Amino acid sequence: MLAAERGAAANTIAAYKRDLTAAEELLGDLSRVDGEALSSLGKAWGHLAPSSVSRKSSALRQFYGFLAEEGLRGDDPSPALPRAVARRPLPKILSHDQVDGLFLRVEEEAASGKPESIRLLALLELLYGSGLRATELVSLPLSAVPRDAPFLTVTGKGGQARMVPVSERAVQALSRWMNVREGEGRYLFPSRGKHISRVRLFQMLKELAARADIPPEKVSPHVLRHAFATHLLEGGADLRVLQTLLGHADISTTQIYTHVDAARLVTLVNERHPLAKASLARKAKGD
Repeated sequence: MLAAERGAAANTIAAYKRDLTAAEELLGDLSRVDGEALSSLGKAWGHLAPSSVSRKSSALRQFYGFLAEEGLRGDDPSPALPRAVARRPLPKILSHDQVDGLFLRVEEEAASGKPESIRLLALLELLYGSGLRATELVSLPLSAVPRDAPFLTVTGKGGQARMVPVSERAVQALSRWMNVREGEGRYLFPSRGKHISRVRLFQMLKELAARADIPPEKVSPHVLRHAFATHLLEGGADLRVLQTLLGHADISTTQIYTHVDAARLVTLVNERHPLAKASLARKAKGD
């Protein structure tokens, strides 16, 4: 149902499977357990973060909703599931100087002409320059490389396609990569008959960060995606445009980026609000 009707991504389906399997190991056949058994999960999950409890409860609620819709169970015990109020953490981002440091290092390495360094430059340009998710990036097909128009066609979560702009820098980096790319296959970044993995991408960025004297724990594909979004918003990008670029189904997901520099927001109001340039004559008259 998740795959066919909701178009859930493979990673989402795998996460649901893990959560349901873990719950079944604790309670037995999930299709037969009652509300009392489900409420006992609160104790078993006591050591978990609120966000993990929320995710696991959500998986079970949707499972019991599915059983009810299919007529496989007459009642729905999911109201007994533990509920955790998960505070959404602010995204980790890199400063402009840290991003510059990463690019300075990788550009120096790419100047050597080594294919692996040129590939890393292209990957970094697309992560920070286009805000791609790690899975979207590593699985890009060769056909996605821009030719006439500076856009990538990206297949995101749930199989949803979107157009993502590609900067002139990224186009140049991709061109350099295509000139040294070896191997067959349909993927832009091939590896062993398929494409490089998300894990390998994660490792390469950590290694680059260390070489650039940036704490490796601060750098990951998703951190660069967060930096892309936050730095665009700082530059005045519209939230709806940002939602489209990031491929968010719900703008509430995009709104997490509105935590950016409060001083910038105050300046924006003072400069752009219609009353900012209004006459102060009334004040002069003592109003």
